[in-house]
Amino acid sequence: MRKIVYPGTFDPITNGHIDLVERASRLFDHIIVAIASSQRKNPLFDLEERQNLAREALGHLDNVEIQGFDYLLVNFVKDCQADGILRGLRAVSDFEYEFQLANMNRALAPDVESVFLTPAEPFSYLSSSLVREISSLDGDVSNFVPTNVVNALANKFAAQ
Repeated sequence: MRKIVYPGTFDPITNGHIDLVERASRLFDHIIVAIASSQRKNPLFDLEERQNLAREALGHLDNVEIQGFDYLLVNFVKDCQADGILRGLRAVSDFEYEFQLANMNRALAPDVESVFLTPAEPFSYLSSSLVREISSLDGDVSNFVPTNVVNALANKFAAQ
């Protein structure tokens, strides 16, 4: 069985993330969407909220599970008995950073492979931080995130 971990903060999960997981679900037997606690990044949604939003958005995929984690990614990958790490590359600017991460992960865990997918063209500019900013300014993000996330963002910013 080929199992891969797709890590991120997913604050919030976007249609770009979903597209990547859908395409990866055809390539791998099992995908673990690994949601990092990332307290240093001061996420808008807490870990449990991000996990629930991702579960709702990806519930249509039978070979995908959602897990939170708060320790070194390569150790999480090993604990999950996964074969590698899935990363998305939106632009050339992502490559240098992702290349550095992949090499560091390889140094820490030589048996853990990194696999890169590029987003579908409509999602190549999309990021969670842009979605949060647009939503915080009462902009329409319905083309960028699933309905459950649109509603969660609206509720979160209405409460602030």
